Amino acid sequence: MKPYLLQNEELKELIAKIPGWEIISNSIEREFKFDNFVEAFAFMTKIALICEKHNHHPNWENVYSKVVIKLSTHDLGGITNLDQTIASEINEIYEN
Repeated sequence: MKPYLLQNEELKELIAKIPGWEIISNSIEREFKFDNFVEAFAFMTKIALICEKHNHHPNWENVYSKVVIKLSTHDLGGITNLDQTIASEINEIYEN
């Protein structure tokens, strides 16, 4: 998939398509909460495999049972269709 920057109307629609995420500056961000560190780390491991498959890696942080993920396509300077795709896949993993 070749990434392209999402434009104003697409960005407005983005939030409806990927619940829980919000646009902050030039990225999309979501916080995920778990019962403990092991669950948070297991989630991060699953996400790492998705990101590697797409060769597109997040900025993220983990503090005990909380994981914060920020997605942006730095090469293009903003939010792209690839960020949207990965956010959707992350939501699917989190919900299951």
